[in-house]
Amino acid sequence: MTTPVRRIRVAWIVGAAFLIFTAIPAAVGFVTDWFWFQEVGYQTVFTTQLATKVSLFLAVALVAYFFLALNARIAGRGSSRAPVLWRMSPELPPVDVAAGLTRLAAPIVVVLALMFGLAAGGDWMDVLQFMNRSAFGLADPVFGRDVGHYVFALPAIASLIGTLRGLVIVALLLSLGLHLIRGRVTLPPQRVGLEPPADKHIASLLVTFLILTALQIWFVRMPGLLYSTTGPLIGASYADLNARYPALHLIAATALIGVALIIYGMLRRKIVWFTLISAGAYVAVTVVAGGLYPWAIQRFVVAPTELTRESTQLLSHIRATRTAWGLDKVETRDLSGDARLTLQDVRANAPTIENVRLWDRDPLRQTFGQLQEIRTYYDFVSVDDDRYLIDGRYRQVMLSPRELNPESLPTRTFINQHLTFTHGMGLTLAPVNEVTSEGLPVLFIKDLPPVSSVSLKVTRPQIYFGELTDEHVFVNTRRAEFDYPSGDANITTRYNGSGGVRVGSFFKRGLFAMRFGALNILLSGDINSDSRVLYNRDIMRRARLALPFLTFDEDPYMVVADNGELKWILDGYTSTSRYPYSARLSDGTNYMRNSVKVVVDAYNGAVTAFIVDAADPLARTYAKIFPGTLKPLSEMPSDIRTHMRYPNDLFRVQTALYATFHMDAADAFYHREDQWQTPVVDAKSENQSQFLRHIVMRLPDEQQAEFIFMAPFTPKGKDNLASWMVARNDGANYGKLRVYRFPKQSLVYGPRQITSRIDQDTDIARELTLWDQRGSEVIRGELLVIPIEKSLIYVQPIYLRAEGGRIPELKRVVVAYQNRVVMAETLEAGLAQVFGGEVGRSAQRDSAVAGAVPVAPTDTSAAVTKASGGVGSTLAAEARAHYDRAIAAQRSGDWAAYGREIRELGEVLRQLSGGASR
Repeated sequence: MTTPVRRIRVAWIVGAAFLIFTAIPAAVGFVTDWFWFQEVGYQTVFTTQLATKVSLFLAVALVAYFFLALNARIAGRGSSRAPVLWRMSPELPPVDVAAGLTRLAAPIVVVLALMFGLAAGGDWMDVLQFMNRSAFGLADPVFGRDVGHYVFALPAIASLIGTLRGLVIVALLLSLGLHLIRGRVTLPPQRVGLEPPADKHIASLLVTFLILTALQIWFVRMPGLLYSTTGPLIGASYADLNARYPALHLIAATALIGVALIIYGMLRRKIVWFTLISAGAYVAVTVVAGGLYPWAIQRFVVAPTELTRESTQLLSHIRATRTAWGLDKVETRDLSGDARLTLQDVRANAPTIENVRLWDRDPLRQTFGQLQEIRTYYDFVSVDDDRYLIDGRYRQVMLSPRELNPESLPTRTFINQHLTFTHGMGLTLAPVNEVTSEGLPVLFIKDLPPVSSVSLKVTRPQIYFGELTDEHVFVNTRRAEFDYPSGDANITTRYNGSGGVRVGSFFKRGLFAMRFGALNILLSGDINSDSRVLYNRDIMRRARLALPFLTFDEDPYMVVADNGELKWILDGYTSTSRYPYSARLSDGTNYMRNSVKVVVDAYNGAVTAFIVDAADPLARTYAKIFPGTLKPLSEMPSDIRTHMRYPNDLFRVQTALYATFHMDAADAFYHREDQWQTPVVDAKSENQSQFLRHIVMRLPDEQQAEFIFMAPFTPKGKDNLASWMVARNDGANYGKLRVYRFPKQSLVYGPRQITSRIDQDTDIARELTLWDQRGSEVIRGELLVIPIEKSLIYVQPIYLRAEGGRIPELKRVVVAYQNRVVMAETLEAGLAQVFGGEVGRSAQRDSAVAGAVPVAPTDTSAAVTKASGGVGSTLAAEARAHYDRAIAAQRSGDWAAYGREIRELGEVLRQLSGGASR
């Protein structure tokens, strides 16, 4: 076979492989992605992103090609001084390597140009942000530029200069190689030099590179000082402003002096030596002025008097961080720290007490799983807090969607996974504080299909889009979809929504078969042209594809609309790592706003984004880039708007930062003299945010109970409570942050101290130990910090799980206030013991365990004495008998008898007290 024929066949094989493994899959993905963006109505995002990437690719690739080709042509024209011959074997004639390498320059230029174009396409968002930038209305404290310059313009400028410098470096290397091949570069042992026309060519590239370097220093590196980490802050420090900043001017000037030296060397035919002089001077100035001098200033001038030198910069750092993270608008309220609660205060805050969350998420999810999954292929992924107006009462509830888990299907066939089992079904919803007599949660919405015992109803329970729906499914096929089990039968349904892409023609069907790698899509007789394919069904992935400029909170949550439909709400963040002087997270983020709420329909998959914070410059910029994508908050349905929650991830970051940045004085911030922390009860616990909770409560000095997100603080390294922060969620107060501070001189018990008091209570320890000894597992719930008026109470649920069982049951509630700790069967009984009067500890617990009315505040022994004789003596003996039987029942573990005897004991004691008062 001749060599030309062999080359043609190899080319065909390579081309076919490229089409099969790269070009065709990419084209299929592109077309089916376009179908999906049409379905969700976000064609603007798709076309804008595509047009910008293609335009950048073409523009940069063409510029790179012409620039590199021009330099290759200049370096390659003319004849070489002598051919470079290489003989592969004695039988073959010698080959001119120089000529061969010169011919390779053309394809190398094409490949390099394509690489530059592809790299530029990745900067599409930076370019769009620059073209549609919005002003922040705030100036940086050093250069006086609007913050928008650093967020929107600086990245584009840095990319432009970086691309140009990269082009010049590549052109320089390519040209040197070609000149070397053609013998225009002399190397040792001869005198190092460049011969015409190489000297002028290389000199022009070196001059261009040095000019671009000076521009980069002035327009990129100098503004970059505002992100410096030198000193005790993020941002330009004293050494940066007084040493590194002047040094950068000197380094840029050195680069321009190098330009003059190279031009002079070119004229004198000594370009190599003057280039070396320029490079040596640049390196020396960079090391001495840009490195050693700032280090000496930091070490010998700043470090000995750091606070004095850095005070101004520290204030800039504090102000920028508070503004960038929304902490500058935190309201503060001072509490006396010595306020005492009474039973009347507790009763006046009935909405708070009625909504104390006695069910922790994990035990409740386990209970939901055992009681309400119904079938093994259903799963409760998470449990979320929310609030609803139920039967006329403002109630905090916990709910969990019942999603279909394809991994748990008994038979994972194509028909089962993609045609029959297509959706989850309904949800389970329970109030946070109600318990059945068996210690299980009261379920407002339960079973399949969902049945509601309250005014809140679910009318369309199917969940086609959720957190577990990561596989594609086909609906409206000839095969009925499984809806829910009913006894031994299965109820089927047919999809009536607008979600998904219509299958249509055979060609379109073939595209989906290639996308999903499933030949059955083509072969199945159940799929027809009217069928619809639902893909990208995972709500997080769906939102990220539709809105690629946002990041999302990791905790999406479901709400029940007024019409009974199920919707998902996702919190979308606008963020950047380019806010000057602001503290940053581990991923570099130093500015964040929850500016967008995204609503995803669980049935149709419709994605609707609403701007919550219209003042956010990033949100305004994105709205200009993608017109019509972000809708005003006024268009959000009111029944969905009432369920907006302050986002978890943002509040967690804000509380962590506020623990330090509530100190706005430079000296206090520097010394960390009033630093806080979120409470830590168990250092080994994986949940370091266990005290961040949603609560329905009436804030101090407010008139109405509201749904808030709360976090307590303790002083750094101490256990007493210092303050607590709330994020408000309801109505016009949505998004407002408020901090309530206790006086530094007051002692308010913190969670760790309360936990220690509970552990040290002998009565509580004895009962918990008794349960453990009988083979049951005692699960201590999360300690709840409940603000009431201007004070606090602590509540901790106690769950019991039988040996070998999987269902935690709520059996006791611990209530703590100041020095008093009690454990009762119900929260109300525990509160009655704590605030009902001066009663002995055992009597308090006995009354509460039985769930009886609180014992009146009196001295029982005195009552017995005054009532001695006659009926009083009889009642005293009867009380003693009930008490003895209760103790015996407790020891035997007969809790039913124990409760009955304690109730009767309470009744006898009330009779005794009444006789004594008379």
